[in-house]
Amino acid sequence: MKTQELFTLLEGNKEKSLLFEYAPNLLVGANYHITEVKHIAIDAVDCGSQTDAWKETIIQLWESPEELGKRDYMSTFKALAILKKVGKMKPYVLDAEVKFEYSNANFHTAQLFVNDFEIQNDNLIIKLAIEKTDCKAKEICVVPEVVETVTSDAPCCSPDGNCC
Repeated sequence: MKTQELFTLLEGNKEKSLLFEYAPNLLVGANYHITEVKHIAIDAVDCGSQTDAWKETIIQLWESPEELGKRDYMSTFKALAILKKVGKMKPYVLDAEVKFEYSNANFHTAQLFVNDFEIQNDNLIIKLAIEKTDCKAKEICVVPEVVETVTSDAPCCSPDGNCC
């Protein structure tokens, strides 16, 4: 999801509570805060010596230990107000991919991409997912797997225990 798409989604659902599903059926606690917004510029070289560049918006979510047991989630309106304030200080690249950085005691710190969203009663649930690493230069640098076929007239296993 692009940053602009997130803002449009939040704008259209200001009256809802904002929940984040960081793994299937696991929600970020209601005690979460938006603690940082990063405007990232990536300038990369892959294993095939190809260059690439892109931008990302990374929004960090943190669960406050002082608010354990909190039941009411942050409103979409409040989250949007926080993000708008950040945008006045440091403008967004609206076509940048948006990711959420999150961890808890049972889940490693990760930058999660927006996989989907769901509106459920008075809740807007942003469904996050882990992005697997991948080789961008497979055609250039990955050695193709060669399968060798051996043919023989002899049986594969012999009575003396010589098995293939």
